[in-house]
Amino acid sequence: QVQVVESGGGLVQAGGSLRLSCTASGLTFAAYAMGWFRQAPGKEREGVSCINRSGAVTYYEDSVKGRFTISRDNAKNTLYLQMNSLKPEDTAIYYCMATNTFYSTRCYDQGYWGQGTQVTVSS
Repeated sequence: QVQVVESGGGLVQAGGSLRLSCTASGLTFAAYAMGWFRQAPGKEREGVSCINRSGAVTYYEDSVKGRFTISRDNAKNTLYLQMNSLKPEDTAIYYCMATNTFYSTRCYDQGYWGQGTQVTVSS
């Protein structure tokens, strides 16, 4: 049974930082591309950042470029999202996803999903 679990969310002031983590079990982690998505209240879910199987290729949505960094440790079956210079508009539930498809131009949104972790940025 595949399990994807996010952690690291919380409340932070604007300009602050958070690091999200995601562990995946029940699958061969290194064989899957991974991604972070978010959904704010009243908005559609969007792909924030994705990374290929080896970690050599990444994608970032325009609004987070230069502020967020995605990385993975295949030996630890863990995905990370370092979020710096956070803004109130980054407030959302952040979801981790494992997928067998990677595009360098957008996040592919079919795969195994976690339950999400809340990130709240106060102004």
